[in-house]
Amino acid sequence: MQYSQVCELLCFGVAPGGGNAALVVQHDHSSAEQRQQFARERNKPACVFIDTAADGGIVLDFFYPHMRSPLCSHATLAAARVLLSAERPRLEVRSAMHGQPLTLILHDDEVFLQLSPQPAPQVNLSDELAQQLLAAPGIQLASPPAIASVGSPKLLLEVADSATLQALTPDLQGIADWGKQHGVSGAYAWCRRPDGALEGRSFNHLNPEAEDGATGVAAGALSVLLKSSVTVYQGANLGTPCQLRAEFLDESILIGGKTEFA
Repeated sequence: MQYSQVCELLCFGVAPGGGNAALVVQHDHSSAEQRQQFARERNKPACVFIDTAADGGIVLDFFYPHMRSPLCSHATLAAARVLLSAERPRLEVRSAMHGQPLTLILHDDEVFLQLSPQPAPQVNLSDELAQQLLAAPGIQLASPPAIASVGSPKLLLEVADSATLQALTPDLQGIADWGKQHGVSGAYAWCRRPDGALEGRSFNHLNPEAEDGATGVAAGALSVLLKSSVTVYQGANLGTPCQLRAEFLDESILIGGKTEFA
């Protein structure tokens, strides 16, 4: 396959040269199957293909190495960094799978994604389910399990502290099977830190080595659940420490973080 332009960006990094990688592909006309193959071969956390629809609108098509996704916030921010400029600091786009409206914003040389909370699947949740999926019999959650969504529904499981969070070795196949059954895109375990920020881990891959270093849609989902702005730290256990910000604006959520060309 030939692509006119492919560039790599790093998103949500705490330090320069760090963060969650995303490939941005422009001027491409390949099929969904070819795009999936490209994402699998490149094996980056996410790829986003920038398309122009028949009506002239810009469409973002998201692929992880193992699946196509309705939304990936860090890949959206990567696309925003490519598309926006001082002459065009704001742009309305939409997602390929569900046509979800997304607003890209450039402000003070930082890029942001603004989007609205989405309906979450109504599923009966229990502590026993959480114990089963986390493969942690007897674990006590710090709050009831919940599902929230800004475009990619997440099962949100609050654990007691960072030590508990980092010690988790969940049932990844069980999470995948349960999520497929209920229309939920993985589980996100999180805890509150003494400094008031949050810390999280995302379980959305069958391979534990493919754990995501930064999950912006989960930060957005937490903001929806808590009805407040949040700062989330993720990825230090993977060697890619990331900081994500989700600002709660009542009817919309603003997701941002450091985004730079690799």
